[in-house]
Amino acid sequence: MKIYFVRHGETDWNKERKIQGQVDIPLNEFGRHLARETAKGLRDVPFDVCFTSPLGRARETAQIILQGRDVPILEDKRILEMNFGVLEGKCCSKEGWDVPDSFQMFFDDPVHYQAPEGGEDFQAVRERTGDFLNWLFAQEQYRDSTVLVTTHGAAMAGLLNNLKKKPLAEYWGVGVHKNCGVTEVEVTDGRIDIISENKVYYTDVVKPW
Repeated sequence: MKIYFVRHGETDWNKERKIQGQVDIPLNEFGRHLARETAKGLRDVPFDVCFTSPLGRARETAQIILQGRDVPILEDKRILEMNFGVLEGKCCSKEGWDVPDSFQMFFDDPVHYQAPEGGEDFQAVRERTGDFLNWLFAQEQYRDSTVLVTTHGAAMAGLLNNLKKKPLAEYWGVGVHKNCGVTEVEVTDGRIDIISENKVYYTDVVKPW
């Protein structure tokens, strides 16, 4: 099985550094452009199936990448973005910081980060993304397939934390992936090889988190 994990394209809330979580914010025009460039980069990859977060920004990213192909796109809630509860819609940029000071632990200390009211902690996201991976690897019908997975920044980090079998303290790995960053993974008889991580197929400058 070969899997291409892709973070969704840019949204206006990404640009404004607002906490999106599970609010269904659509791609903006630049985000669609990034997805189209990614589609060009992946045009020769023979995808058999796609799993996407149900949120529109992830699903539209998948649709743009797969435009013109007869590839089923299946929604799976286990790869939804992290839920930030009452903090969704707040700004977390240094210039417009609109959240409690303790939210800094989201970036710096995943182990001690406390989920806001109605939200999730890192362990919860790691568990559900891990459940998705375990399920996918067990599907005999996809054993020799090439799979596209479109998801989100924190969920992507959770998927990779599981794949790398790293402790929760190393949840972020190389950091938040770029919009439309692509990670290629090969799974053979239970062995997991990360071929490339956070690769982009566009030349545009995207400000990192």
